[in-house]
This record gives sequence, C-alpha cells and structure tokens, in this order.
Amino acid sequence: MQSIAHNTSKVKKMNEELIRQVLRTLRTGTKSQIAQITGLSVATCGTLLGEMLQSGEALEDEPEASSGGRRARRFVYNADYSHIACICAVYEQGHPQLTYVVTDSFGHTLERRSQKAAEIDEASIDTLLGVLLEKYPQIKAIGIGIPGLTHEGVVHICDAAALVGVPLARRIRERYGVRVIVENDMNLTVYGLYREREWQESATIAAMAFVEGCFPGAGMIVDGQIHRGSSRFAGEVSFLPFGISREEQLRQLHIKATFIPLAAHAVASLTAIVNPQWIALMGGQVEAADLPAIREHVLSFIPTEHMPELTFLDNPKKPYEEGLIAMTLESLAYSLQLVEKSRPG
Repeated sequence: MQSIAHNTSKVKKMNEELIRQVLRTLRTGTKSQIAQITGLSVATCGTLLGEMLQSGEALEDEPEASSGGRRARRFVYNADYSHIACICAVYEQGHPQLTYVVTDSFGHTLERRSQKAAEIDEASIDTLLGVLLEKYPQIKAIGIGIPGLTHEGVVHICDAAALVGVPLARRIRERYGVRVIVENDMNLTVYGLYREREWQESATIAAMAFVEGCFPGAGMIVDGQIHRGSSRFAGEVSFLPFGISREEQLRQLHIKATFIPLAAHAVASLTAIVNPQWIALMGGQVEAADLPAIREHVLSFIPTEHMPELTFLDNPKKPYEEGLIAMTLESLAYSLQLVEKSRPG
C-alpha cells in the first residue's frame, strides 16, 4: 500500500511540474490549452490548477475572450510564489568578496549587490543568508558558488581555506529549511556560457580561470552536460603533472614567461582528454594578447585539426552568476526524467 501511495504522490508531483513548466512558458493559459500541451486530462489539470490557486502558486488571469459561450478561465504562474538567493564567492585581486542576487521564479532580478568579506567562510555566508531570508521570506532555494569542490556533501579543495571540511549545504538546509546547492565556480561559469551562447545540445566546451593568488581551475560541458567526475574532481587542472611542486607552480603562474607554457600545458591536456571545440580563458593572470602564444605552444603537442578555438573572457562574473541562477531555479523543479523515459521514443 505504501508503494502505491508513493507512486501516486510521485505521479502527482510530475503532473504538477508539467503544468508549472507550461504556465511559465505560456505566461497565461486555459485548462484546455494546458491539457493539450501536457497531455493530461482537462479534469486533472483543473484539480491541480485549483490546488495551485489555493496555495498562491498560480493566479487567475482575465478570462479568455468570449466566442459566444461561457468565457474560459485563464491562469498565470505567480512569479513571486518562489524566490531564490544566489551567492557567488569570488576573489578580486586576492580580496574575498560575496556577490549575491535574489530573483523571482522567472529569474527576474529583485536585488543584486557585492560586498567585501573579511574571509569567505561559513559565518560570512550564513550572516548574509540570514539578512536575505528575513527580507525575502519567499526564498525557497539557495545557490552558493565556491572556488573549490564538494565531495559527499563536504567542501574539499577550495581557495577559501576556511570552508574546507565544512558540510555547507547540509548545515544551511537544516538551519533554514530550504533547498540548497553548493557548486564549483568554474562549473557554474561554463554552464552560464553554454546557456548564454546557445550551443547545440551535444556541444563540448570548457572554461579555465587563472586568478591571482589562486591555483587554476576549469569547468567542462561534455556532450551538453556538466562533467564533474566520479568524485567531483574534474577540472582541477592545478594537479596536472607539471613536473614542479604546487608552490613552484603558483610562483611561475605569476611570471609571464613561465605562465604561457603552464597555461598551454593545461589547455593541451584538456584538449587531448575532453576534446572541446571551444575554451574560454579568464582571470587576472591572462590577457587577450596571450592567446596567440598559448595557441602556438598547444600546437606543439596537439594536431591542428583538433585545436579548440581559444577565447578571452573579460567579464567572467556574468556567466558565473547566470549559471548559478539557472541551476538554483532548476533545483526547485521536480524531475521529469521518469516522464520522459516513460514516453515512447
């Protein structure tokens, strides 16, 4: 009996998500229109829309123009039913900073600001979240971008040393009762670039950052999906076998003559393993003028026909933020994978 009840609840959640997505796309629609697009019955749509009206998730719009009979009710999705808060941890010329944005459920910005932090740690993030949740009680999901990685829910390798060993997502979730994602900054940046440039679904692209005072990192989209690796270690290019210690690597990254071959080594490694068609380079250690020299070094390892297009990104904050907003909004959606799998191909 429990299994039947569980399956019924799952189907209902998937049906609600279908209606939710259609309403967001149409902006306004009748029960019949929604039923036609979702493939659900008019009765099911009517029941679920009624529940959404009662909870405030949907609102009633102006009725449809009359064609002689009773005018059909129209529904719209309530953009303010759910808000999200996104915090991007960044280092500006070695100085820690928290950039945050609050949006409605359509991704429209309600507030955006950057603030200096004495340190990027759990306390500074929690203090900011407390202020935002008090100001925007509709926040139902929180996204946090960090210059590091999480494995099994715990922050591991991270430029923000105070976060290492912290189960950040779990603690915030338990404290505030909201959905939480904690994601690597480069994964978010490459995801933002992938969405911004509207690559084909099967595209393979990468982004690599060289920030002053930090080890380099990369994010990859492989065949249209973020590639994190089995332990979310993918993209940690500073651990490539450069033949020098990590301390020496960090020193050489800050010297232009040695930076070029190190950057080229990282680009060549990504090219040989992932074979991206495009790589964006960013960060204060790299300049647009460096790209031809990096390309020439890479070509000493990689055949010309496999050489990716190199692009310099002068404003990585935008795709970083946009990637985090998109991923946090997606965390609110109930997975429709089972629906898609159940449909005939």
